Formats: sequence, structure tokens, C-alpha cells
Amino acid sequence: MSNTITATDFNFPNQESVYKGKVREVYNIGNDLLVMIATDRLSAFDVIMPKGIPYKGQILNQIATKMMDATKDIVPNWLEATPDPNVAVGQLCEPFKVEMVIRGYLSGHAAREYKAGKQTLCGVTMPEGLKENDKFPAPIITPSTKADQGDHDEDISREAILKKGIVSEADYLVLEKYTRALFQRGTEIAAARGLILVDTKYEFGKTKDGEIVLIDEIHTPDSSRYFYADGYEERQEKSEAQKQLSKEFVRQWLIENGFQGKEGQQIPEMTDAYITSVSERYIELYENITGEKFVKADVSNIQSRIEENVLNFLKA
Repeated sequence: MSNTITATDFNFPNQESVYKGKVREVYNIGNDLLVMIATDRLSAFDVIMPKGIPYKGQILNQIATKMMDATKDIVPNWLEATPDPNVAVGQLCEPFKVEMVIRGYLSGHAAREYKAGKQTLCGVTMPEGLKENDKFPAPIITPSTKADQGDHDEDISREAILKKGIVSEADYLVLEKYTRALFQRGTEIAAARGLILVDTKYEFGKTKDGEIVLIDEIHTPDSSRYFYADGYEERQEKSEAQKQLSKEFVRQWLIENGFQGKEGQQIPEMTDAYITSVSERYIELYENITGEKFVKADVSNIQSRIEENVLNFLKA
């Protein structure tokens, strides 16, 4: 698939450094701005897949920026501009080394742990007698450590975060408050689209002025799980799989093909037909989550397009 962007190697004016995450590549401009480029890389089980997914970076970037805009009245965020469909530009922040995961339902990782007999997740006790995809009495926060490149994120309790001094108690209280407020707003936005926001993660950082702000992506199919509200109750009553909008369909495909990111396991072959189907699924996610028709950007030369748009923004 030549019409994808899986890596960048730009050299922008006043560029200080580059950080390459699982999906995004972040350019530090003058220790003041960050230029965040959403690539088409696909990551699952903390492993980057060998091929890119057409339009995935554009989709993630545009959902994230729309959701940042829709929540900035309740939680400040880092975003300042989006000069290209794949690019977000914002304030340089010092990231907290935890990801704030919040779950409204027993799904995904939580469901796998629960099924394995673990009723406590990140120091939070989950109710007895639940089945997969049941709603929790109230959303639970289950943080994870922010992994360095190539490492796995790991579950961690609130108590361990404070004991290890990863985040101060005063700051952690703000992170929890913001996490619950964002999840409530995200739940309301999803409901208006006929969706259920099942679980998600948020990342936060501190500006040079010491303000805690939301960073990275928000409410995208890579960071969140959505169910269709229509038919949810009936499917639960029949113990049927939920119809969902998230990256979980990729994880399930990998599991069915013998891959969960464990040592010695081989990533299954991703045929062109499969990659096209994943791209189409991401477009479906975009249109359902935003309620808008997806407009494909020109991908004839993505690298040149991004470079030109970012340079024009920096000059302005």
C-alpha cells in the first residue's frame, strides 16, 4: 500500500528533537511547539504491524482534534492548530508518566482479566457476577504506566502511583477529576450518535506555566471502545458479542490468528484485501463517531503535502 505514511524524517526550522511513538511522530520546535504527525501505522498489543492502513492517521487526527474542541470548555488542552489532515500543533508539555484509563463496562483487557479470575484491576475491585460487556455500577479508573518505545504499558494502582512518586497526590486528584469529566462528556457525545463510550484512555501533561492540560489523542477508535446503543441490551441478554466501533476487531483478528504480542509469536500475514477492509472500517468509525462524511485527503504524495503544510504554518 503505497498511499500510506508509516515513517517521517523531516527537518523543520528550529527543530530540537523528534520522538517516535507507536503511531505518532512528534517534532519539538524551539522547545515551544510540538508538531504531532499521525502516521498510518497500526499498533496492537503494543506491537507495530508491518503495514500501514490507508487514511488511518488522518482519521485519528481529525477525530482527536474535533473531540479536543468539543471538550475544551471543561478541560484545557494542548492543541493550537491543525495545518494538515494528519497534523496537530500545540504547546510543548511535560507528559505525566501514566495513562488514565477509565472503563464504564467490563470489556477488553478488563474482561480478559476478569475471565482469568482476577476480580481486582489496578487496585479497583470489580463487582461479582458480571459477564463480558456488562455495565459497571459506576465508571472505574484503571491507570497504566506510560511505556517507553517498544515496552508494554503496565497496569498500576492509584496507591502505587502515589507511593512511587510518579505523580504527586495534588496533581493526581486533578487527573482523576479531568478523566471523569471527559468520560462524562464523551459519553454524552457518543449517545447523541447512537453509540456507547465503553472505555477510553487520556494522557495529560504540564505546560511551562504549570497548567495541567489534556494531550495526545482523545475519543478515537485507537484510544477508545464504542458499542452501538441499538440492540445492546438484547445482545447482552442473549450473551451475544456486541457490535462495536474500536480497534478491538483488529485485536480479535490477531488473537484468532495466534498472535497476542507474546514472545515467539509471529504476526499473521496482512493481505492487501485485509488492509483495505481495515481502512474501510476506520472510515466507518470516523463517520459514526463524528456524524460527518469522511473526506479523503490527497495521498498522492503524503510526505510532501505534510511538509509543505507544516512549513507554511511555521512561517506564518
